[in-house]
Amino acid sequence: MQEASPAFPEFAAKPARALISGSIAFDTIMVFDGHFKDHILPEQVHVLNVSFLAPRLKREFGGCAANIGYNLVGLGGQGTLLGTIGHDGRDYATRLTELGIDMSAVQCIADEYTAQAFITTDLSDNQIIAFHPGAMSHAHLVSARRAADGDPRPCLGIVGPNGKEAMVGHARELAEAGVPFIFDPGQGLPMFDGEELRTLIGQATAVTVNDYEGKLIVDRTGWSEQEIAERLAALIVTRGGEGSTLYVGGERTDIAAVAISAAADPTGCGDAYRGGLLYGLTHGWSWSKSARLGSVLGAIKIEQQGPQNHALDRETVATRFEQAYGDRPW
Repeated sequence: MQEASPAFPEFAAKPARALISGSIAFDTIMVFDGHFKDHILPEQVHVLNVSFLAPRLKREFGGCAANIGYNLVGLGGQGTLLGTIGHDGRDYATRLTELGIDMSAVQCIADEYTAQAFITTDLSDNQIIAFHPGAMSHAHLVSARRAADGDPRPCLGIVGPNGKEAMVGHARELAEAGVPFIFDPGQGLPMFDGEELRTLIGQATAVTVNDYEGKLIVDRTGWSEQEIAERLAALIVTRGGEGSTLYVGGERTDIAAVAISAAADPTGCGDAYRGGLLYGLTHGWSWSKSARLGSVLGAIKIEQQGPQNHALDRETVATRFEQAYGDRPW
């Protein structure tokens, strides 16, 4: 298969370190053995009062930054987290350090809880989420500029869901430091109005969103997907089981989804995709090859419960990549 030019050729000889701005959180995941659509009446949403019996519950390590780091470092990449934990997060920080993730920039906010998501998933993999930001609201205290000055250089960044002040500040610091970064607003997208989003897109090298977020960012900016892509090196829109769409250099490429054995849990699949994407980019790969690796990791993740329980064996990853796309990534 003919491969496109590397997105960041300077990273090919010496892989770059990725700066990962985003949440470090606990996920309390509950499974509703039914379908939300059967219990939420559209004509009654103005008086919504529903209760879902969730017989299965599990507390998992999560948070977008930590999940992305788990996947990136699990493949052998290098990642530095830019985020905060609360007084209940020290054991979590120790775990991430033992996995090989650089936690040197993470700060502990002693009088706050670590950010926590309460997720209810139905049998169609739809999710209802309540999120307590806790220590994440102080993530702007972490300096992206200082982290970018560390070793090794150069580095690539991603600004994911975090405290709003941190997302704005980290994007600005990375842009001022000349560090290319991906803007990945995720569940933080509703915090931004159109003008703020246009500014963030203007600072970013690339944007990643899922299909729902893509529609929302189009609505708020007043720009079409194509117009957003024209302002970036790349725009990636993930579409779940339908794969993902990549816009680079005025061209659209559809990345096929990777076949799975069974969908156990969608939580963290987008973060797994972004971990694979960052691995490829920090190793000098093209956007398309990096996105395909992201698809492989998303497929591996969805087959396991929880955001950080899937194994990342490089041989297995390479085999899944070859089965889906016809060649091996390494």
